[in-house]
Amino acid sequence: MVSEQWDELARHLARTTLLSEAAASRVVEEVIAYFSEPADAFIRRRHRELQAARLANAETFRRIAIELAGRPVAAPQFSERQIRRVIYG
Repeated sequence: MVSEQWDELARHLARTTLLSEAAASRVVEEVIAYFSEPADAFIRRRHRELQAARLANAETFRRIAIELAGRPVAAPQFSERQIRRVIYG
């Protein structure tokens, strides 16, 4: 586990759910790993996922910008042009 703060979160989850403390620790570690994804990797992954859902690029870029802003540890604000550059180089 990363820190005492995360250990406390895992203990809280174990107390308030049906998870064992070990399972709660694994959940916390997975959530930390998920939100540790670098912004450029997140942009590329979400673009692929939204393209697979057949969304137009304009809508895809708009959604990615909104999702980036809403992440718990917010990424720097990206314009649609910057998002395109990350995706297409």
